[in-house]
Amino acid sequence: MLVNSEADGVIALEIGGTKLQVALSTLQGELVLSSKGSAPVSGGAPAILDWFGKEVPVVLQKARERNFRVRALGVGFGGPVESATGRALVSHQVSGWENIPLKDWFEQRFDLPTVVANDSNAAGWAEYRCGAGRGTKNFFYTNIGSGIGGALIIQGQLYDGQGFGAAEMGHTYIPDWTAATPGVAEKVENLCSGWAIERRLRQMTISAESHLGKLSGGDPAKLTCAVLGEAARLGDPVALHELEQVAKGVGTAISNVITLFHPECVAIGGGVALLGDILLDPIRNHIEQLVFKPYCGRYKIVPCVLGESVVLVGAALMAADLYGGKP
Repeated sequence: MLVNSEADGVIALEIGGTKLQVALSTLQGELVLSSKGSAPVSGGAPAILDWFGKEVPVVLQKARERNFRVRALGVGFGGPVESATGRALVSHQVSGWENIPLKDWFEQRFDLPTVVANDSNAAGWAEYRCGAGRGTKNFFYTNIGSGIGGALIIQGQLYDGQGFGAAEMGHTYIPDWTAATPGVAEKVENLCSGWAIERRLRQMTISAESHLGKLSGGDPAKLTCAVLGEAARLGDPVALHELEQVAKGVGTAISNVITLFHPECVAIGGGVALLGDILLDPIRNHIEQLVFKPYCGRYKIVPCVLGESVVLVGAALMAADLYGGKP
């Protein structure tokens, strides 16, 4: 997209557990250009901030070349955030984020008003405004990726609890099917996230003659969620059982959200959800079994629309709202 006359725009950033992104966006959430990178997990927060410190100026220069006036900056952060101050509270995937003043860090370096939000809240706002939630009043978003988050929109407003976020479905508890002792509970994220699934797969004894064994070449390090989905589609019983257990865990958590808040639509995103109906159909089945019965048939469970750009679009929309068309 080329712009001949000057146009207002914003910079959007995603700080995830495994994914770093920065983009130039219009005020309507249309991404003009973006770049993706990574930083060593061992480097923690400083390595990630160093990457953005180098990459954001590159995008700002490209914005100038395209005649964009960058008005604000929006950040989707992979952890809980104090909304009033833009302070990152903690990350459950990457070390070193405890009480980091992210809003101040970006404003001091780039002299742009900045809004910082939890990445799931940013993604949920994007799907509500531009994706699967369009046209609804009450909407729930969750992502199944390196972590599991949630965002709740009630009567068209993003619900933020007491100003530290809300709807953290990944940190609710469900029965732990992996525990030797019956009745043990565990966090949804610790059982059903991409990292949890892959960790469990790599601890299994996989037959070399199975679809899982053949697809991974007998190398446990190659047992990924994508391989799990492919093996399940080929009928591998171990893969199908694993996905059924994950679906039951996620379905239990979502059924509780629906019973409490009864949104018209629940959208599921994140890398693991890209497996498609081999995972989403059993999730739908378990929700149907467990949800408050008068609500059956009165909601939709759908995949997200915006894909890997969802956090960036949400961060951009939040930055545009922060700017608000001021001169």
